[in-house]
Formats: sequence, structure tokens, C-alpha cells
Amino acid sequence: MVVSVSLPCWTEITHYYSPSPWERTWIELLFAHAGNTPMDRRLILSVAVAVALLAPRAAGEPWPVCGQDFGTFTPKSRFFANLQLIAATLPGNASSSPDLYATAVDVGAVPEQVTAAALCRGDVSASSCLGCLTQAFADLPNACGNSREAATYYDRCMVSYSAINFLSGGAGGEDPARIDAYTVNNENKVTSEQGRYNRLVAALVNATADYAAYNSTRRYAAGEADFDAALPKVYSLAQCTPDLSPARCRSCLAKIVAQELWSYKDDIGGRTLSVRCSFRIETKPFLNGTTMVRLPATSAPSPAPPVNATPSAATPGRETKYKVPRLVLIILLPIIAAVNLVVCFCVWRRKRPVITKAKQTNANYYAEADDVDSVDSMLMDISTLRAATGDFAESNKLGEGGFGAVYKGVLPDGNEIAVKRLSKSSTQGVQELKNELALVAKLRHKNLVSFVGVCLDQHERLLVYEFVPNRSLDLILFDTEKREKLDWEKRYRIINGVARGLQYLHEDSQLKVVHRDLKASNILLDANMNPKISNFGLARIFGQDQTQAVTNRVVDTYGYMAPEYMMRGNYSVKSDAFSFGVMVLEIVTGRKNNDFYNNSHQSEDLLNTIWERWMAGTVDEMVDPAMSRYVSASDVRKCVHVALLCVQENPADRPVMSSVVMMLDSETVSLQVPSKPAFFARNGGAKPGVASDESTASV
Repeated sequence: MVVSVSLPCWTEITHYYSPSPWERTWIELLFAHAGNTPMDRRLILSVAVAVALLAPRAAGEPWPVCGQDFGTFTPKSRFFANLQLIAATLPGNASSSPDLYATAVDVGAVPEQVTAAALCRGDVSASSCLGCLTQAFADLPNACGNSREAATYYDRCMVSYSAINFLSGGAGGEDPARIDAYTVNNENKVTSEQGRYNRLVAALVNATADYAAYNSTRRYAAGEADFDAALPKVYSLAQCTPDLSPARCRSCLAKIVAQELWSYKDDIGGRTLSVRCSFRIETKPFLNGTTMVRLPATSAPSPAPPVNATPSAATPGRETKYKVPRLVLIILLPIIAAVNLVVCFCVWRRKRPVITKAKQTNANYYAEADDVDSVDSMLMDISTLRAATGDFAESNKLGEGGFGAVYKGVLPDGNEIAVKRLSKSSTQGVQELKNELALVAKLRHKNLVSFVGVCLDQHERLLVYEFVPNRSLDLILFDTEKREKLDWEKRYRIINGVARGLQYLHEDSQLKVVHRDLKASNILLDANMNPKISNFGLARIFGQDQTQAVTNRVVDTYGYMAPEYMMRGNYSVKSDAFSFGVMVLEIVTGRKNNDFYNNSHQSEDLLNTIWERWMAGTVDEMVDPAMSRYVSASDVRKCVHVALLCVQENPADRPVMSSVVMMLDSETVSLQVPSKPAFFARNGGAKPGVASDESTASV
């Protein structure tokens, strides 16, 4: 009997994937045994596509996966322009991040907004990461026929984008709607002790997933296990995007392991890739760097009887014609059984860990120390710091702030440092200080001041940072003579660098940090006038799903505080955006915003003055006259425009910092029209720059 599938059905099937000749024959047989009703054929079509998508796919990078929910874009569309803007900056942002991960959220205006993510494999170098992501962004749109939602996977990296903000997700951190997990299997098979090999693979995958989720702030782990003489070792990888919490990372990995591990049976290698997490198994080394998980060889127990996934043969001389429900069960029940075996093994393993910490003998199994231990490794001796600073000599004093004085020092190896000597009146205990430092020590970005160490000896609490020679921005920007050093090129670089530093804190680091005290005096300038955000005394760590917090004690500098923080104690990444907008206006004009509060002769604050000039079309007249060299009028107007968007009264109207970076870097992004900035209530009795401890509560 010759069976054919109607053209509309084949069109719908090939809309999802391209079946091989064997798969085409198999699908035709399914249709041959299906009923004749449209519902029957629709059901069998769904089963065919679902099972085909679960089948192993051919190797050979790249591996693009294309969404179908949001249509396509044209090369002249605003969507494509926004995607190109992301492609121009995201590879660099990801490769320069310690996590090798970066995102761009809601770039452009609705309905042409684009959200994207870029992640490199945890063991690759920054240059290798940059090259891979650049190539991926170049290939992806064409690979998916200009789909408005797509992902592509390479051996060293992956990128994804969508017309919706898939990164905001729910509690599970969902992938884009139609970007399914993608499995690539090595079709070569293990030829001996297959049962023991498959059990070892399952144990190694889950041990590596556990480590990536719960023991690595980068959400990355590499593992290995001993097997036999023919295949001495099995190697593994598990990785999530670093913005996932430990629980969400493990949930993501558990989901794709349960869905896909059955297809690895007897295979000597394979990988399952998804937008949020992935895992991989090989019998040959494929990673660089440290192996975090090591499993010892296991004995070979009696093999379990194999699961028979093939239906019983028909009785000779009789034709078996299955009804659709029975056919579906025949196809899906073996898959469900395999998944159940994996889940049961995971439950068993959680009750009986492969290696317990108490009996740990391999130092490499837990390569990363816990937070407090990492701070202990950065402890410095008081005698070293006394010698470096000349016993905190007045001549080495760089300045004094709310938490104490700062001294310049020189270590025995010649490296210059800045030592912040916390005042003895602070109520913060040693353990609390160490916990806070454990968080700050994880932040690494070229636009953040680097943390060197800490001293907690002899009733002293000393924080040691890299020394930044040009000190703080305010000392130059608001000095009538020194401000001439800051031409427009340097000022524009400072604005851009601060924006990138905030983007890292808010969106790209392994933590989500709200600085809460962004101002010119907390921006340090290196020898080349590159900015570094400093002073994290008021900073707060947010949960990845947390949007704001509230305090009953407002501590910050008047003139920089967002209105919702000043009046109600609410703070968020959008309050940092407000402070950034104020500082941008100060950099452009060379005027202090809080001078308008402290000077009774001023009738308007800086924001309202700029707004009036903006509406009158004379904002160029507010540019600092100390900039004698060429000043780009278009860049000035763009910076003022971005700043006005950042100081909107409603936090929801302010852009996130990744969008700010895009606006500053691009000549083609359309900027929204700003409204009148927030109104400030004067408070003559308040003192700027007050810093003290506080309690917070999430809302």
C-alpha cells in the first residue's frame, strides 16, 4: 500500500523542522493508521512533530532554532535596526564581563522592541567569546529567515533575541515562547557495559548540574568521571545564565535533563542547549580550566533489563490498525518511562549524595570557597597598611567622607592603594562587614573601582581599593581652573563609562546591585580620565526578581535623590537612573545641582532650568564655557535628552541602563519625547552626603 501525506500537512510539518527520509516514511505510516477526522489528523500531526523534535539532531555548528509566534522582519524595519544596535554592543559587553554574559532589554520603541541575551561557555577566553558572539549575531537573522524570535548555538557561545522581554520571565525563568531545547547527539555508541555507562552519565550530569546551580556564582561547572579502559573518562558541562537564582538554574537544568537525557542512551557524547541553561557529555576532553566535579569509578552491577520501546509485532496474517489514542500511547509511554527513571534517580541521588562534604577527599570537587572564606583570603595585616600609609599620615590623606577618611598607600611590591579607614563610631559588626565585602569582592568591571583587600585587626576596619590618581570627578568638574582639563571628548567618555558601570551593576553582574549614592564625588578618574564608580557603603543587593525596596530612613545626597526615594523611601535601579541623569546634566553644564538648593539666590533647580532651555531650543547655551575645544552640538543635545528621560518623575518612564548605553552609542535609535522632570521640594535643614546604616524591606 502506498501512503502519501497531503501537501498542507507536509507544509505544516516542515514549518517546524526538516524530516530525514526515514522520518518522512515514519510520519507517513502514522498518517496511514490514523483516523479520517480532522481532529485525529491534527492530533497525530502534533505527536509526529513533538517526537521528531525530541529525536537526536545532526551535529555541525551553528545550531539555529527559530520561533514562530511573532512573524518576521524586513531588512529596512526598525526591528532590524534595533537588532543591529544590539549586535554592535552586546558581544563586547558579554566578553568583557566576568560572567561572559550580557543582556539588552526592550531596546527601541513598541512594537519594534528587541530583547537579547549573549552567553559564552564558562571556560573560554574573552577574545574567543567576542569572536564567537560577533559571528553568531552576523549569522542568526539569515539562519532563521528574519524571524522576530530566534536563538543560535555554537560550541563556544549562544545568542537569542525576541520581540518580547523573555528575560523578565516568571518564577521559572522561561525561555522564549517557541525556542525549544535543542539536542545534538554523537551517534557513536558505547560497546560494553552500556547499563553502567548510562547510569554513570546520569549521575555525572546531575552532580555537575548541582554544582553549577548551588556552588558557582557564574552558574557554570565542569565535571569528569572514571569509566573503563576503552573509555577512561566521561566529561561533563552544565551552565545557566548567571542571572538565574540557584533554584531557578537547577529547575531549568532538571527540566531539560528530564526531557532529553533519554536520547543519550549508549551515546559517547551529546549536548542539550536552551536559552537559559544547557548540559553536555563527552568521552573526550573538550573544556579548558578547572574541573569542579569528580566522580570515582563505580562497580558494574547486573544490568537492568532494557526498556522495549517497540510495539509487539502483529500476528501473522492479520493487519493491525491502531486507533489514534492507542497509537499515541505506544509512542509516548516509553518516553514517559525513561523520564520517570531519570526523575527517580534524581530523587534517590538527593537522598544519598554521590560525595558528601564531610567525607570530601578531592580538593577540586568544591573549587570555589564560600563567601566568607573568600573574604578571609583577602585579609591584610595591619602592619602592612600602617607601613604603606606612613601610619595614616595626614600628608597621605586623600579626603574624608561619611564612613571615614581615605589614605594613599604604597605596598611593598610598589602597587599604589587607597585605604578607607572606617570611623570607630560605625555600628556595623565585623561579621556583617565581612558579609558585605563578600558581595563587593565579586564585582569586577572596568568602570568600577577594584577591591583589593580588608583589614580587621586591632579595632581597625580598613577597606583597601586600587588607587585612582585623578581622584574624584567633582574635584575637577567644579574647580574653576581644573575643569579645563575635561574637554568634551573626556566628558562624553565619562558619561558613557558610568552608564556601562551601572548597566553591569543592574543587569549584567552575578548580583543585582542598586548603588543608591551615585554622584560626582563617587566617580573616580584614572590616569586617562576613565571613570570608576566607587563608594558602595549605601549599596543594596536585590534579588533577581526584586524590583524595588523601601526604607524608613532616607540617606543620600539632596539634589541627586529620586523623588520617590526622598518622599517615600522607595528605591530601585530607576532611582540610580535618576541620579545618573542629574550627574549627566552636571557634566554638560559644569554646575552643581545641589548649589540650587543651598543658594538662596537661585530660583530654579538645575533640572527645571535645563528643561526651560530645552523647550526654548537654547539648551546649547548651558554648555560649560570651560570647554574651549570642539564640542559636538548633536552629542550635547543627545546627552541632555537622555538625562531628561532619566529624571522623569514616574520611575516607569525612566529607561534601564542598557537602553541608556544603546542611546548614547547609537546615531539611529529613536529617543522618546521627555516630559517635565521631577519637582524637588527644598529642605534647608538637610545636610547633603549623610551616610548611615539603615534597614530595608522588599516590596
